[in-house]
Amino acid sequence: MHTILLIDDDMELASMLGDYLAPEGFTLRIAGSGLDGLSMLGSGNNDLVLLDVGLPDTNGFDVLAEIRSCSQVPVIMLTGRAENVDRIVGLEMGADDYLPKPFVPRELLARMRSVLRRSRLARAAAPVQGRQIAIDDLLMDRGARSVHCKGEPVMLTFAEYTILEMLLDAGGNTVSREDISLRALGRELAPYDRSIDVHMSNIRRKLGPAPSGGERIITVRGAGYFYHFSEPAQKTSGPAAFVRVNGGIQ
Repeated sequence: MHTILLIDDDMELASMLGDYLAPEGFTLRIAGSGLDGLSMLGSGNNDLVLLDVGLPDTNGFDVLAEIRSCSQVPVIMLTGRAENVDRIVGLEMGADDYLPKPFVPRELLARMRSVLRRSRLARAAAPVQGRQIAIDDLLMDRGARSVHCKGEPVMLTFAEYTILEMLLDAGGNTVSREDISLRALGRELAPYDRSIDVHMSNIRRKLGPAPSGGERIITVRGAGYFYHFSEPAQKTSGPAAFVRVNGGIQ
């Protein structure tokens, strides 16, 4: 049973979702305002947050910023059909996915399961791998599922962390947009879907430039992305070390 926090003042929608999600194994907690939502976020265990952009007391972006300042709980933004900019801004601020209103409940359910599956797999994989990746001023700790840059912690969403992990594991080789979409977003790449571009922009902004002053993540037009290694990357797991050689990690 998963607990979902819905922050939305549309009580008709909330009632409908509660009835629809209950047989699917979800318990829905409902907050009708941003303030109530933040209060409920801190007062219980929530597996996922459904956050509406248009709230009566504040906008959803402010609520998302508050959530991301203290939690990495997965967040799906609910946005108006014509508000394309809202979707982009939401992803830039740390949302894991978005869904335009009006939507079919079945599509929301599919998005929820996809985000929760990514979150679950990420948590399960970390203790097994239990390794660190160090490159230049960047340190990724898989065991703690954390990232530090220039000695400072970097808050990444599950999708952002997975994308960065894929790029570092590739050892300087290009990772395709299709592979990123399948693994990090849990869905096939759709035409005109800018989600990956926004996530990449977000990662670049959070990490800042490389020590050399150049870009960390390089776009290969029509192919994908790769992480620029200015020195060999090191992976450690206990006494063993894995060093990047000739574009690959061994």
